[in-house]
Amino acid sequence: MKKYLIVIEETGAGYAAYSRICPVVFRRAARARSERNLRAALALHLNDLREEGQSVPEPHTYSAYMELLT
Repeated sequence: MKKYLIVIEETGAGYAAYSRICPVVFRRAARARSERNLRAALALHLNDLREEGQSVPEPHTYSAYMELLT
């Protein structure tokens, strides 16, 4: 099992979820729905790459929080 980073951001209308390796962004009112939709899209995208004989990218993105004085 591989773990890919997804980003979830709160927007004025709900949440946006996206991943660097998946060409779609989901914007929904509910965070859980955005995550679910992105998980399904990411699985389909990786499956399509395999079926087309392309290489599936290895997870290589990391995240960190940085605390700054404002």
